[in-house]
Order: sequence, then C-alpha cells, then structure tokens
Amino acid sequence: MSRVEVIGNATLYLGDAVALWQEIGSAGAVVSDPPYPNNAGHFIEGVGAARCFMSNYECDHWLWFWTEIEVPPVPQHLVAVHIWHRTNTNRPDNYEPIFEFHADAKKRASRVLPYCVVFPGLTGIEASGHPTEKNVGLMKALVKRTSGVVLDPFMGSGTTGVAAVQMDRKFIGIEREQRWFDIACKRIEDAQRQGSLFQEQAA
Repeated sequence: MSRVEVIGNATLYLGDAVALWQEIGSAGAVVSDPPYPNNAGHFIEGVGAARCFMSNYECDHWLWFWTEIEVPPVPQHLVAVHIWHRTNTNRPDNYEPIFEFHADAKKRASRVLPYCVVFPGLTGIEASGHPTEKNVGLMKALVKRTSGVVLDPFMGSGTTGVAAVQMDRKFIGIEREQRWFDIACKRIEDAQRQGSLFQEQAA
C-alpha cells in the first residue's frame, strides 16, 4: 500500500510508478525527468520502470526528458524536441533534450530553454541535494505548454510539483524513495503556503 499526501492542489504518492499507474487515473499531461540511460550512473536501476511506465500509461500530452541517442517509446506522436541549455556547466554546449508528444500530432515549435543547473551553494537557488534536480524556471516553462492536471511519475525532490503549484495547477506526483518523497512534500507545501500568502496579500 502506498502512502498518499494531499497538499492543496497536489496529491503525492510514495510508491512505485509502474504499480500505481492504474490507480492514479488520468492526467492532462505527463511532465517528468525520469531515470534514463546515462553515463553518470544516476538512477540507472529505474530505467526499466521508466520504459514500462511510458509504454503503458495512457495520456495525450507528454514532456519527457530522455537520452539524446534514442527517442523514448511513448505511444503518442512526437511533435517537438526541446533543448535544455545547461548554462552554468564547465562545457558551454552542454544540454539535455526534452521530447514532446501529443495525440493531436500537430507540430509544435521546438525551443531552446536556457536555465542553470542547480548546484548547492553555487547558483543562488535553494538545492535539495537531489543529484539531477531541475531548475524551477525550466519546469514552469514546460508546464506552461500543457493544460489540465500535471503528472510527474518520477517526482524526485518535487520540482515539477513546485512549478505546478506556483502556477496554480493541479499536480500528481509519484516517488518511490522515502528521502526524496519527504523533501518533495516539504518543498510543495512551502510553495503552496507562499502561493496562499500572495493571494491573501493581493486580496
């Protein structure tokens, strides 16, 4: 049995995405940085689960980080490939691709998204310690391309959820590791609290 936390517009599951994909229901879009084949050794044991999830979960719209040497096997039409330009690495041409799929098969404009990599104590961005943490601005740019409920089945430290909450969007997140799940809960709760504070001040 998975643990479930409801924080405002966000529903977070501690559990395995493959085991939960039928339980969570439908989403407007999947926006995720899942485990994918890489030479750094990050979360390699989860690549099979990522392949299984994307092959089986039914959703019209996907924005999915993956290796540049293969197209991820999402069963929808590939409509764009975006480039996350990692602006603060020791290689100025360093990037990661984000594949966009949609059931309507309509070509989207592919974008270059220049955002820094999150490093503790280096970028001025609060870092969770997760080795592949994404920039909130980057994830907001991706979420902005979607509509409806945002699903991240490989939530990690919760950056996609923070982006969704900051944009007043409903979010579903799944993470199997307790450490990152707890950090994601705190970050999303903080984002929810800040959003409520801004609304009160505006009123």
